[in-house]
Amino acid sequence: MNRWEIGSVKITRIVELETLSKGTFVLPDATPENVKRDSTLLMPHFADANGKMRMSVHALVVESQGRRIVVDTCIGNDKRRPSPAWNMLHTSFLMDLEQAGFPRDSIDYVLCTHLHVDHVGWNTMLVGDRWIPTFPHARYLIGRKEWEHWSADQTKFVKDPIDDSVRPVIDAGLAEFVEPDHKLTDGVWLESAPGHTPGHFSVRISSSGKEAVITGDLMHHPIQFLHPEWNCGADSIPEVARATRRAFIERYADKSVLVFGTHFATPSAGYITRHGNAWLLRVEG
Repeated sequence: MNRWEIGSVKITRIVELETLSKGTFVLPDATPENVKRDSTLLMPHFADANGKMRMSVHALVVESQGRRIVVDTCIGNDKRRPSPAWNMLHTSFLMDLEQAGFPRDSIDYVLCTHLHVDHVGWNTMLVGDRWIPTFPHARYLIGRKEWEHWSADQTKFVKDPIDDSVRPVIDAGLAEFVEPDHKLTDGVWLESAPGHTPGHFSVRISSSGKEAVITGDLMHHPIQFLHPEWNCGADSIPEVARATRRAFIERYADKSVLVFGTHFATPSAGYITRHGNAWLLRVEG
């Protein structure tokens, strides 16, 4: 668990999984040979000397103006998934969340940056043979464009997480469809960041002169600061994803804006700084 303060806004990271593995499972260009070339710039936090990449699946709890907001809900327990590493998990995520001071009935908002399988899992939990909302008093904020796109997709990889992790909160009347400029509090709002998915957004935070942004999946690993042209294999609109990523980097580079990567391994946050013709993430912690 890590904690940060952005002015009066508090951010807490709750980890579901951390991995060290070949990066090609998410970034096809991140072969061990390619990662090795940059390993000295990424070690020890984000890669090892053998060209493997460190990554994380985690949620960020944002506390602002008395509201508790869970940004992205990871993979979840008891869910049948095609990836063996994600199939039928039994992690301590909910216990860890409660031990960090966030029992599930204390959450005000659940915010999904997009509707991929590893960002919606803990929207629901299995009770008996039913998927019920994990956070019973929360409003679940879902991008309208995102829902319109994925709810019509009948491929099993997409349909299963929609059916077990998204539809139950809609059926329970807890969902709210939002636009990409939606404001949650005076210091927390959404920014459009399409490409990885059609309705994807990132999350901006500002308080008392301090600034931060949560990437969502517009980038998956800090090696993409060095190679912003590298796309994720799951990007829906590859050329838009590249343009969004490049614009994001240029917008926040060399500024006092703390960048939280949704899949960046511990310590997960840092500042974008120029490095020759590319950029690096200067880490916090």
